[in-house]
Amino acid sequence: MKHLRISVIALSILAFISCKNQEKKEMEENQEEMTESMTKEEMPMKKEVDFELASKSGSTAMGKVSFVEENGQVTFTARLYGLKPGIHAIHIHEKADCTAEDGTSSGGHWNPTFQPHGKWGDAGGYHLGDIGNFEANENGEGSITLTTDQWCIGCGDANKDVLGKAIIVHEGADDFTSQPSGNAGARVSCGGIIE
Repeated sequence: MKHLRISVIALSILAFISCKNQEKKEMEENQEEMTESMTKEEMPMKKEVDFELASKSGSTAMGKVSFVEENGQVTFTARLYGLKPGIHAIHIHEKADCTAEDGTSSGGHWNPTFQPHGKWGDAGGYHLGDIGNFEANENGEGSITLTTDQWCIGCGDANKDVLGKAIIVHEGADDFTSQPSGNAGARVSCGGIIE
């Protein structure tokens, strides 16, 4: 009888320990799932599109462009070379079509909100494609960077999505006043914003 009691007590203790171990294991698994879920939701999604610009209009202008979206902000960076020294305009145009020798197949400035042409950020209005001007040095090299929450990459919002558009570099400077495109001259380089 004494052995039976000890056996029952031992089995009860083992069952209790086994239940506690199972509860602990389930709690750890649930905690892992919650952590993974929170991490996925809280982790900022980073999107990136990189491409090259090709020469147009008989120029030697070329370059590399990237759009990076993170935390609701898109950073545009262009590094250009083969340009004539001086000030050049750079814009986003309507279509990722650079087939025309003069770059005109890319259409006009991307302007989904139907604003007048102007300088980026001006209260009087500007196209969402009006990136601005940059300077090419004596070696024909230049760069420009712009960060904004007014663009997105592949979000599907017609007023923000840069995918399917083109980057155009112009022969001259944008005067920020001439309509509809700033009187920046020939399109000397073009690249489609395509994933």
